[in-house]
Amino acid sequence: MNAFLWCWSLAGLALLGTFTNGVIGFDEMNLFNGFNDTSAYEKQDKGAGVLMVGLTLVQAAAAKGAVCLDGSVPGYHLYRGYGSGANNWIIHLQGGAWCDTVKNCQYRKRSSYGSSTLMEKMLAFTGILSNKASENPDFYNWNKVKVRYCDGASFSGDSENKAAQLQFRGKRIFLAVMEDLMAKGMRQAKQALLTGCSAGGLSSILHCDDFKSLFPLSTKVKCMSDAGFFLDTLDISGGRTLRGMYAGVVNTQGLQNTLPRTCTNHLDPTSCFFPQNIINQVMTPLYILNSGYDSWQIGNSIAPPSVDPSGSWHDCSTMFRCNAAQKKVLEGFRINMLNALKTFSTTRKNGVLITSGWAHCQAERQATWFPGNSQAGNKGIAVAVGNWYFERA
Repeated sequence: MNAFLWCWSLAGLALLGTFTNGVIGFDEMNLFNGFNDTSAYEKQDKGAGVLMVGLTLVQAAAAKGAVCLDGSVPGYHLYRGYGSGANNWIIHLQGGAWCDTVKNCQYRKRSSYGSSTLMEKMLAFTGILSNKASENPDFYNWNKVKVRYCDGASFSGDSENKAAQLQFRGKRIFLAVMEDLMAKGMRQAKQALLTGCSAGGLSSILHCDDFKSLFPLSTKVKCMSDAGFFLDTLDISGGRTLRGMYAGVVNTQGLQNTLPRTCTNHLDPTSCFFPQNIINQVMTPLYILNSGYDSWQIGNSIAPPSVDPSGSWHDCSTMFRCNAAQKKVLEGFRINMLNALKTFSTTRKNGVLITSGWAHCQAERQATWFPGNSQAGNKGIAVAVGNWYFERA
């Protein structure tokens, strides 16, 4: 992997990031995806001319037990590729946090993140899912799929709680959707990319090798995680809030039996839900795209309200208005992220881009993926990802 360091000044800090196969430089917008225990707010670009794609339900999934939390069938949005992209596919796994208790999962199943009966019938396809060459130069004419997230455990569970009337079938959903897409032409793919945002970005890591196994060796298959590199880190109280949440997800949905055995054979299951402990075992080429100042992790892992009763971190975690002491904590977080990626980044097939903006999920945001007002050589994340995928110098 051709990687090097770059410096950027933001909010009075000198920041470092790593990236792969090309120079990147652009003004990032302050982005924030607000999550609670059960859902994600996905800010989508819905201006004039934005591609809107309809929902397809996988009716055959019911017979396979591949169902959402409430027992409804899963769904996805498919845009058909054309021209030179007719036999190329992008599969994007939707994000939306997790449910870590039975109560939270019961609440979640009454939302679009737990039931296909409540899913939006149309979604906007922007950024890496755009069908315009001016917005998405490398992938605009590919087949593009957004898989809806309705299991609450990053497409990883395979159990149920009959008493609570909850189905934890994320792993079956992933396989059933892939089988449906293979029958719709994906088995003829020449090139394929599995990606996802946030909890879906974690899924793209967990399922990367499974995705690769669907295709013949002649198919070029790679994976990308966007904002899915969740760190096992200390919060401002000295505890581990995210580890506690992940332990709840693992125990509630019985992930002990479904997480990668290459990890669980030497670490506890909760540790194996953290990407830092599984990325080095992924055999398929994988790209990690993340902000070193991930807005979701700042507000939910580093300084969640539960450990900040005075609200002293509120402006920093919700608006990136941080004092000197808070900036020092966030800089430590960024350094820990870079250190967790060191071994992974030495493997040539892999790619890493750690940006310096206050952001969470950047590949679907046009302003960060491929800014329309960029000067030459200042094209955003799309160029870096394209250079890695197509192995351009």
